[in-house]
Amino acid sequence: MINQYRRFIKQSAFPLMMILFLSNCANTKGKKIADKNKSNVTTVIAQGDKVEIDKNADGLKLKVNGKDLVINGMNWDYFPIGKNYTYVLWEQPESMIQKALDNEMPLLKNMGVNAIRVYSGIPKKWIEYIYTNYGIYTMINHTFGRYGLTLNGKWVSNTDYSDAFARELLLKELKQLARDYKDSKGLLLFLLGNENNYGLFWEGAETEDVPINDRKSAVRAQAMYTLFNEAAVAMKIIDNSHPIAICNGDVLFLDLIAKECPDIDIYGTNVYRGISFGDLFEKVKKEYGKPVLLTEFGSDAFNVLTNKEDQNAQASILKGNWKEIYENAAGLGKSENCIGGFTFQFSDGWWKYGQTKNLDLHDSNASWANGGYTFDFEKGKNNMNEEWFGICEKGSANDNGMYQLHPRSAYYVLKEVHQINPFTNSKSLKKLKKKFDKIKIKDAS
Repeated sequence: MINQYRRFIKQSAFPLMMILFLSNCANTKGKKIADKNKSNVTTVIAQGDKVEIDKNADGLKLKVNGKDLVINGMNWDYFPIGKNYTYVLWEQPESMIQKALDNEMPLLKNMGVNAIRVYSGIPKKWIEYIYTNYGIYTMINHTFGRYGLTLNGKWVSNTDYSDAFARELLLKELKQLARDYKDSKGLLLFLLGNENNYGLFWEGAETEDVPINDRKSAVRAQAMYTLFNEAAVAMKIIDNSHPIAICNGDVLFLDLIAKECPDIDIYGTNVYRGISFGDLFEKVKKEYGKPVLLTEFGSDAFNVLTNKEDQNAQASILKGNWKEIYENAAGLGKSENCIGGFTFQFSDGWWKYGQTKNLDLHDSNASWANGGYTFDFEKGKNNMNEEWFGICEKGSANDNGMYQLHPRSAYYVLKEVHQINPFTNSKSLKKLKKKFDKIKIKDAS
């Protein structure tokens, strides 16, 4: 099992947040498909389902069984108050696992979530249970050595992707993951890594800035991205049923990715820039040409200036984020390359600030500064609260570890957001804007 960390960086003109987060690591699997030079459609058939990346005059779309699908996703985990990264839901009694899923999946379904991001280690049967009972797909995520590896019986905390033993081990894990999960009903995508490009600069959990002007790490990055591509190719030999995405930290090293990762299907990225993603979509369109999937983005719900919870500020930022996601979908006239996103995150993580201490305290200490979150930014002070990113508050757990969730304003805003389908909006940015304008933050609160 690997510790779950969160880190934050500053890139270009504004800070970005990197949330390095995991719940036990095991395997993962993926796929890409037809030669892009022969066809504009990347086609996949699995368990009677047809999944494809469709490229046409409108742009890039994800299709499932011939129907357009915008991913209205959520980063989901299950950690009762008082527990930390050492807690693994899948190791609990089956009756408790089912109860936990039956408590939370209806809330997700009710708000229009159609996919969750879960780290490898989730048994196949629960992926199928979630899809069969709630119609929610799973994007399974292998961390790709982001938090270290055990090589020749010794733990190595920072993966050297040029090391022959590390490369062999990761390829072995990923091929096995492809075998283990390839027939899972409800599996939508495979995601490789979690901001592994940031791991080229540091390995601890401290808040640090990425030295953007220091390209000495480019050699390490090149080895890593070539391995990403090798893994995608190897996995597709085993399973050509699911597209493969990588998870990059914002757009750092996008030039190398474009050069070294031709067989990756989807550009997944964790982005924390505040209410707007800026030029992200257009940059990826020009430099890489792959579909964009926002694998993490969001806002905390605590205001350090007032020292109080600020649900409306969180809801406002998420509304703005999703508006841009839909605006950049195929056929809307902007970059036309966004296939959706995964909001970070469903419920608060009470263990995030101290990791191993004060697990029963909802800590309001801010860990880092990000000027993109203007509602509580003050120069020279931290304003990002790690334990308050949930769109749901978390209640105390009973003796069996079960807890209740209490939705924040953001939950109700996103419920309205996910009722909007950009592909049935007459391909009109004006009409899309009107729909978003009708969503009132005060009504949600």
